[in-house]
Order: sequence, then C-alpha cells, then structure tokens
Amino acid sequence: MAEIVLAVLVLGVTAYAVLGGADFGAGFWDLTAGGAKRGARVRGMIKRSMGPVWEANHVWLIFVLVVFWTAFPRAFGPVMETLYVPLFLAGVGIVFRGAAFALRGEAATISEARILGATFALASVLIPFFFGTVIGAIATGQVPAGDGGGSEFGSWTGIVPLYIGVLAVGTGAYMAAVYLAADAKRSGFDDMLVAFRKRALGAAVVTGLLAVGGLFLVRAEEPDLYSGLTSGVGLVAVIASAAAGIVTLWLLWSGRYAIARFASTAAVGAVIVGWVVAQRPDFLPGELTFDEAAASNATLAAVIVVAALAVLVLGPSLFLLYRLVLRGELDTEFRPIAAADPDAETRDRD
Repeated sequence: MAEIVLAVLVLGVTAYAVLGGADFGAGFWDLTAGGAKRGARVRGMIKRSMGPVWEANHVWLIFVLVVFWTAFPRAFGPVMETLYVPLFLAGVGIVFRGAAFALRGEAATISEARILGATFALASVLIPFFFGTVIGAIATGQVPAGDGGGSEFGSWTGIVPLYIGVLAVGTGAYMAAVYLAADAKRSGFDDMLVAFRKRALGAAVVTGLLAVGGLFLVRAEEPDLYSGLTSGVGLVAVIASAAAGIVTLWLLWSGRYAIARFASTAAVGAVIVGWVVAQRPDFLPGELTFDEAAASNATLAAVIVVAALAVLVLGPSLFLLYRLVLRGELDTEFRPIAAADPDAETRDRD
C-alpha cells in the first residue's frame, strides 16, 4: 500500500515540477527580457499566457505537502526540521511572487512598477532554485531520520543540491519557453513566436548539457545515487528523458509547438521518476526506507480514497480549464508591459 501512495506522491511532484516549473520559468524570461521598451511585448505575452492558470498550477504544491505529511510522517518531520531554511525562503517567495504578479501592470508610478516587476521576476528564479536544493539534500542523504535534524545550512548548500537547484531553474525556463512559443503561434503573434522559439531551443540545449554534466558530478560526489540512475529502471528513465528532450528539439525546429509541449513535459517527468527510482527503497538515503517512513495501513488507505475523490472532483475542472486555455477561449487582450506607463508619474503628481 505504501508503494501505491508513493506513486500518488510522485505524480503530484511531477505535476508541480511541470506546471509550477513552467510557471516559474516564465518569470525567468521576464527577468531576462531586457529593458522596459525592448522587453515590453515579451512581458505582456507572459502575463497574458499565465493569467488564467497560474493559481491552478500551484494547487499541486498543497497536494504534495498534504500527501507527504499524512502518508509519510516519519520522513516529513526530519525533512522539515532539517530543510526549513530553503523551504521557508521558497514559501515566502511564492507569496511575494503571487502578489507582484497580480498587481503588476497596475502600478501608478515607475518606481512601483519596477519594484513589482523585480519581485515577480527574481522570486520566479529563486523559488525553483530553493526547491531544487531541497530535492538535492534529500537525494544525497543530508537529512537524518533521528531527532535534532541535520545542518540547517550545510545540508542544502553542498555541490549536488546547488547543482539540482540550478537545474530546476533551467528546466522551468525550458518548459516555459516551449509553452509560450506554442501559445504565441496559436495567438498569431509572429514576433513572439520567433522570440520564444529561440529561447526554447537555447534553453533545451543548455538544460540538456546541464543534465549530462550533472551525471558526472553525481558520479564523483554521490556514487550510490549515480549507480541508481545508471542501472535498471533508473537508467530507463534517464534514457527516456534524453529521448524526449531530443524529440522536443526536433519538434521545435520543425514548428510543431503544440506537440513539443507534451514532449518537454515527458522529458522533465522522466527526471522525477528517475530520481525516485534511483534512491529506492530509501526515502531518506541511508536513514529511512519508504516502508519505514509510511503511516499505518489505515491511514494509507484513507489517503488513497481521498486522492481518488480529489481526482474525481478536481480533475474535470482542471481539464476544462487547461482545455479552454489551449483553445484560446480564456484569452485576454494583449497588452505590452513596460516598466511603467511613461506618463504615469506625471498623472500621479497631478
């Protein structure tokens, strides 16, 4: 039964890595869009595409946390006790990022617009980075199962956790560029299609190189994790991710952007599955197995029932939301977002 709930948890993590990751990745392109004039259309496209779905994308974080603390409490406690610093920073970032996104474009002065834009963009980069370091700390066995917890800073600032944090930022930017290119084509914005196609191709190459280089880093620093990634099902997941990445590149090059969305999703999802399989049967490597971390069978059964009910209740709503978005039925008027309306300060003074 613990294996079934683990599969549910992995599905939730994958959904958040893909949907929430792409959401954060859009903020990366906002940060690197350029000056107020040059980046105005890029930022406007990002806001228009994210508007209908950005809140729904983060439902998966709540789902993951609830399943985690309910079904695997013996692992949840040590993880929170040891990694509360990056988790707290990510949580604060989510709050400030959401507020900035909701208010951006409505600023009355240039200074307000700059603060909101910078908050949204910087938080979009830092949040996936901190989440990535959490995954890296768990995967490298930096979380002890006993009382007292591990090092509050040393646990997530090692070379592998930091690398996974950078990789999380890269994969989010990669998926966001693919999704935005597809959205630009559907909307008929040729200049935005060209802009995000270039970004998607570049991000795919950079992220692919990061992933390949990371295998050598993991081999040097964490041989047990490397062994799990290069044998059995872990190796299958790594190969599947690489194959999906190559297919995504080909689809982008040939202009099949809608299908490229699914291929990029598969590439990232395979990475998550590979990580879990690589450290199996351990939840906390060297400390706690999945079975040892699990709650009682009665609790696990309740989690499975509630998860099934959640799928029945929320699944159709989310499916309809994304279907309407992909069909363009929730599109709003496209409006470039500069640092601020150049006349705003004058009006504010008047």
